[in-house]
Amino acid sequence: MSFFKKLKEKITGTNETVTEKFKDGLTKTRESFTSKVNDLVSRFRVVDEEFFEELEEVLLQADVGFDTVMELIDLLKDEVKRKNIKDTTGMQTLISEKLVEIYNAGEEVSNELNIEEGRLNVILMVGVNGVGKTTTIGKMASRLQKEGKTVMLAAGDTFRAGAIDQLVVWGERTGVEVVRQAEGSDPAAVIFDAVKAAKKRNVDVLICDTAGRLQNKVNLMNELEKVHRIIGREIEGAPHEVLLALDATTGQNALIQAQTFNEATNVTGIVLTKLDGTAKGGIVLAIRSKLDIPVKFVGLGEGIDDLQPFDPEKYVYGLFADGLEMEDEDEEDEEGTEEDK
Repeated sequence: MSFFKKLKEKITGTNETVTEKFKDGLTKTRESFTSKVNDLVSRFRVVDEEFFEELEEVLLQADVGFDTVMELIDLLKDEVKRKNIKDTTGMQTLISEKLVEIYNAGEEVSNELNIEEGRLNVILMVGVNGVGKTTTIGKMASRLQKEGKTVMLAAGDTFRAGAIDQLVVWGERTGVEVVRQAEGSDPAAVIFDAVKAAKKRNVDVLICDTAGRLQNKVNLMNELEKVHRIIGREIEGAPHEVLLALDATTGQNALIQAQTFNEATNVTGIVLTKLDGTAKGGIVLAIRSKLDIPVKFVGLGEGIDDLQPFDPEKYVYGLFADGLEMEDEDEEDEEGTEEDK
């Protein structure tokens, strides 16, 4: 059984709706990336150095990242040599297989949220303004509620005009209490109050919004460090998650943001928003490879249920679905022809 058949069988057996969300959400990247890979495979009958050079260019344009591209190309060359592959038939399957390997390589980290029963779980959400941080918090609150958790929100982004009101709207929409103070208040004081309130009400999960911009980067990072410190002082081992919201449409710039925030707050996971709005969905691999931080959630649309836990196999399926299905059909036709004989 081919890699794609195994992959399709595995992910379809979990949740078909979610699988389709990944397929639909990665349409722009797939149309750009896979069409170019298809073109390569059709133009090059032989797997040679020129083929790999052009494949390298296609991968870089999808924002997979230079280091990851070089690693992938090396893996593919080794596999081609080991299996004595001469033509480009089956190269899409091979590429997808190696991408899953690359994502899962390195330090073993969980894509699951660090949430435990019997304690107040604190999630600190960080990220620059405009990446969809507050919207992500609202969607995450809805998701956790559907899983049976009690949730509270802390409006810690007190500097951006309208940020508190935006979070309150999400609170009303999801039926979740929002702890807030006046605009311009000390964010650390808001978070402190929220922790106290969440403890008093025996809440399962407290999600804290934070500022995305202050007078300068140093002030912002100092503020985040202060918030982090106060949470840890009130609850041992907290925050249990520091999730960094990144806008997938910004491509490599998202990597720079991730490095900066990670230095200040020890990021435990990435939420990649607006993945459905970019043709450069390869940034998922660049982030994982460069920073060794797991992508825990991805935004695959505007709907409240379109924030989905990240799954590298569903991601690769969404990336290659059309081309791999065609390849799979060709394989079945060949098997049918052999049986007829």
